[in-house]
Amino acid sequence: TKTISKCYVQVTGMTCASCVANIERNLRREDGIHSILVALMAGKAEVRYNPAVIHPSAIAELIRELGFGATVMENCGEGDGILELVVRGMTCASCVHKIESTLMKTNGVLYCSVALATNKAHIKYDPEIIGPRDVIQVIKDLGFTTSLVKKDRSASHLDHKQEIRQWKRSFVVSLVFCIPVMGLMIYMMIMDSQLSEAHAHHNMSSEEMEALHSSMVLEYQLLPGLSVMNFLSFLLCVPVQIFGGWHFYIQAYKALKHKTANMDVLIVLATSIAFVYSFVILLVAMAEKAKVNPVTFFDTPPMLFVFISLGRWLEHVAKGKTSEALARLISLQATEATIVTLGPDNVLLREEQVDVELVQRGDIVKVIPGGKFPVDGRVIEGHSMVDESLITGEAMPVTKKPGNTVIAGSINQNGSLLISATHVGADTTLSQIVKLVEEAQTSKAPIQQFADKLSGYFVPSIVAVSVVTLFAWIIIGFVDFEIVEKYFLGYNKSISAAEVIIRFAFQASITVLCIACPCSLGLA
Repeated sequence: TKTISKCYVQVTGMTCASCVANIERNLRREDGIHSILVALMAGKAEVRYNPAVIHPSAIAELIRELGFGATVMENCGEGDGILELVVRGMTCASCVHKIESTLMKTNGVLYCSVALATNKAHIKYDPEIIGPRDVIQVIKDLGFTTSLVKKDRSASHLDHKQEIRQWKRSFVVSLVFCIPVMGLMIYMMIMDSQLSEAHAHHNMSSEEMEALHSSMVLEYQLLPGLSVMNFLSFLLCVPVQIFGGWHFYIQAYKALKHKTANMDVLIVLATSIAFVYSFVILLVAMAEKAKVNPVTFFDTPPMLFVFISLGRWLEHVAKGKTSEALARLISLQATEATIVTLGPDNVLLREEQVDVELVQRGDIVKVIPGGKFPVDGRVIEGHSMVDESLITGEAMPVTKKPGNTVIAGSINQNGSLLISATHVGADTTLSQIVKLVEEAQTSKAPIQQFADKLSGYFVPSIVAVSVVTLFAWIIIGFVDFEIVEKYFLGYNKSISAAEVIIRFAFQASITVLCIACPCSLGLA
């Protein structure tokens, strides 16, 4: 007998079923090629050839001449079938040994391991020689009952409902408290501009100016050093810091534990420092019974949290959409198939219902009108119209006659068809699409990986810059006090120069942190 070898060729540039037919038709004519099977979605051709006549590289070259990209795949182990079974009725280690040794002797089984504790068997086989039903039959003949491990057909691992809820809650909490804070800010800005205008028109003395300042409702001091504005901002800021920032704190803590700095670290750092600094400076002002209200940053955390939690919420909603689409795709798969045994002249001898996972390559499957195609295959007998809109988007049914290919998941309309299975299990077009979507969801876009890498450097550098700012202003202040005096608003003679300098330096460095933090929005 001639030896037949098998190789896999990665084919790129195929766009539709006619490309597949073109490659298959042309290669079948070549000498030394026994059979060829092309999977469109996987971009893979499985070729059985006679190594004495032709080599894999020559096969790839033939495909290239047809205008496609082709490379020989080295790891041919991908063609192995893997079967997970639940085996009942095993009592001891000798049962395990009996099953394993019998299976290993069976032609086509490459590897087998049976676990007594979990009642599971893991089997690798060559789908060319043997199929899952044969393996199950071997185990049954030994006197054990066996069934397939039921696969979870839902895309539950891609479900984003919980994250969507969590970020939505976080966003709503932040928003509720952020709106009043923004309102207060805008009010303050308007009043400030009015004051400066009044100051420009009437050359008031600074005493009158202060009198006008304190007549503003929000600047009214509840306690010495504690204005209504700052007190309200503080009250509104606390819940956001706790409830809105809860998830950020957890993520940041985890990141720091693994000695990495991500966006969450920066967000937490900026908001916490702004909050703590504002809180401390309020306490200091109250202790000093200051006349002029200190500048606080209570408006920063709520606004940052609003924007960022909104971003995260939208991101998870988008991800949830894809997983919904994926769950729908998975639900299109048929769960059962009718396998028929044909006698001479295609006479039906018998038919049986089996799980779709048990259909083997080369099986003859009967599809009744209104039924779904359980696997990809070729029509052997019958004429029908088939709705393939799930793959092609074409609403018009397609005519199928013997020799045409059919796609798993498409719906047979008016005639009964017998098809020969060509791609089963994870090789069907539908499974490949599901796999591609899953991979697209779990893998990151190159730009996203780049952003993650950058943020690793971004966070420490921002922190470094704000520390440099702090020390720079302290040095400038002690060298030339006039500059600080010029920029530090509400400087009154009652506090020492050193304290003014340090306060100003702190304000500058916090400002750097808080302003750099929304850049994380850009990165996100």
